[in-house]
Amino acid sequence: MNKNDLAAQMAKKANVTKVDAAKAIDTFVDVINDELKKKNGKLILVGFGTFKTIIKKQKKGRNPRTGKEIVIPQKRVVKFLAGKKLKEIVG
Repeated sequence: MNKNDLAAQMAKKANVTKVDAAKAIDTFVDVINDELKKKNGKLILVGFGTFKTIIKKQKKGRNPRTGKEIVIPQKRVVKFLAGKKLKEIVG
């Protein structure tokens, strides 16, 4: 499913236009992004899941072309943990 498919499904279920549903999706994504940009950003949607940022530590790696050892710097990444209801659906 892509964004257009999601907007169509949401529009049908909420009895709104596809344009309004697409705006709601865009706003939802913007709110998640704004929250996760914060230092300890975390968004909990009970039953669905939790979005949070974590710090991946610096580590050693290898350049696949040259085989030379390199240092991969630490970075913040987004992690999603599925909620109980979502886990039940997926199995």
